Amino acid sequence: MSDNPSFVLKGILDVEIQQKPIPEIDPNEVLVEVKKTGICGSDVHFLVHGRIGDFVVEKPMVLGHEAAGVVSKVGSRVTNVKVGDRVAMEPGATCRRCEACKEGRYQLCPDVIFAATPPTDGTLARYYRLPSDLAYPLPPNLSLEDGAMMEPLSVAVHAVSNLGALRSNQSVAVFGCGPVGLLCMAVAKALGASRVIAVDIVPSRLEFAKAYAATDIFLPPPMEKDESRVEFSMRNAQAMKEKLGIADRGPQAIDLVLDASGAEVSIQTGIRIVKSGGTYVQVGMGNPNVNIDMFVVICKELVLKGSFRYGPGDYPLAIALATSGKVDVKPLVSHRFPFTQAREAFETTRNGKSPDGKGVIKAIISGPDVDINEA
Repeated sequence: MSDNPSFVLKGILDVEIQQKPIPEIDPNEVLVEVKKTGICGSDVHFLVHGRIGDFVVEKPMVLGHEAAGVVSKVGSRVTNVKVGDRVAMEPGATCRRCEACKEGRYQLCPDVIFAATPPTDGTLARYYRLPSDLAYPLPPNLSLEDGAMMEPLSVAVHAVSNLGALRSNQSVAVFGCGPVGLLCMAVAKALGASRVIAVDIVPSRLEFAKAYAATDIFLPPPMEKDESRVEFSMRNAQAMKEKLGIADRGPQAIDLVLDASGAEVSIQTGIRIVKSGGTYVQVGMGNPNVNIDMFVVICKELVLKGSFRYGPGDYPLAIALATSGKVDVKPLVSHRFPFTQAREAFETTRNGKSPDGKGVIKAIISGPDVDINEA
């Protein structure tokens, strides 16, 4: 069987729709007819560079991993979902046997099979197979588009709730107002943060963040001529403290900083504005080689954590937050494309705006023969 049109990355900036075999499923797996897939920055990075760190595209690969769809077929041992169920798809199947899996940190499994991470095909196809327990039934009030947004929302849940261990009435600063940064703000607000500060260099993104989830916004000043990044970050941190009344201790201090930009100056600024004894979580990926003032880290006794995808409980909490209305993912979907225009969807995301000048937050590609307005 081969009625499985798929959006394939053949090489750098070389993509096309190809027919691929319909996957065969094991007894504990389901076959999902993919209805909606969001474009992630990692998808664009593979398109433009052919690699992310050690993950190198060496053969043609189907793109996409932020997905939701309808169960088309179930394995003989599957009991948690049935044919016809609408599901959010967690796109990483782990071994379930290694030390990381057994200690409840399956996101660190060395043998994870993750959609659209070389050499594994992704979800931009008519059909995708995955273990049944990674197919999460969607409640009636969440659309399939909402279901696709559960993937980036789970990234935010993992960073804010799991790693950041945010508690009610704490203060948070988030650097970067892209989809993940915005969702980190939304999760923090939903979990009871008293203050959510958004930081970005694009004023329109800050305006959106303020309307969406942030209580405060900060636009960094421009770098001065011959100013180093370290010098700028020190000046930027001071300006941020003065403008927003941020203290190093007490009720005006920042308990948790999350960087969703990957920008070196944001990282350097973040460790300077977080409170003594506070937590800093790195979510965004930029230049892997970054200068950090370890004197600040040591003297403030900071907790620094890297955040990688999501782990146990993150998808269920993401779905619960969206179902209850505490996090609304709908405003983040800025562009919608039919499957036949997947190439245009990637170009639009890569350019940061569509030909009409509208800025991109999140672009959603519908599955083959699925209307862009289908819920």
